[in-house]
Amino acid sequence: MGKVVFDMSMSLDGFIAGPNDDVERLHAWLYDLTSWRERHGLAGGQANPDAEVLDESFRNTGAMVMGRRLFDLAQEPWGDNPPFHMPVFVVTHHAHEKMIKEGGTTFSFVTDGIESALQQAQAAAGDKDVSVAGGANIIQQYLKAGLLDEIQIHLVPVLLGGGIRLFDHLGTEHIELESTRVIDSVGVTHLRFRVKKDAK
Repeated sequence: MGKVVFDMSMSLDGFIAGPNDDVERLHAWLYDLTSWRERHGLAGGQANPDAEVLDESFRNTGAMVMGRRLFDLAQEPWGDNPPFHMPVFVVTHHAHEKMIKEGGTTFSFVTDGIESALQQAQAAAGDKDVSVAGGANIIQQYLKAGLLDEIQIHLVPVLLGGGIRLFDHLGTEHIELESTRVIDSVGVTHLRFRVKKDAK
């Protein structure tokens, strides 16, 4: 069984989306990468350490979990061929039939909680990782429940000043992380942490 991870772009002041759910500035670092363009059926792009980090995430991930709000916001931009090409489990309060998209992406809607969604995603992923894609609320739930093994943050050198913070609403429980990798480039710094589950 692989790890349970989340992988997210974040501003220097802690936001994963700006006002009105805008994410364009936070994701600008990846749009011209070879690994991003290939995932969207496009040729060319930059082959550099950023592209290698993104490609590594794609290779290691066998299934994804996301919240319903993220699904609702992004379903239209993703279109008929979303970039995941794997099973995606959407945590929701409202039942919905499975959606099968082009390119191997399937959306299954899970109404009985984050643990059930994770179990289903792990079964689908096999030996690969499960990625918790967001939004912030679902990531916070998994983090508070002690179900995340690893965090990868792509820290973007911008101060958004407002929007949705990644680490709000975690309560007062102490969560200890161990830094396992730092890759610095001009437009983004890639930070990887292991969640130390034995820490109090």
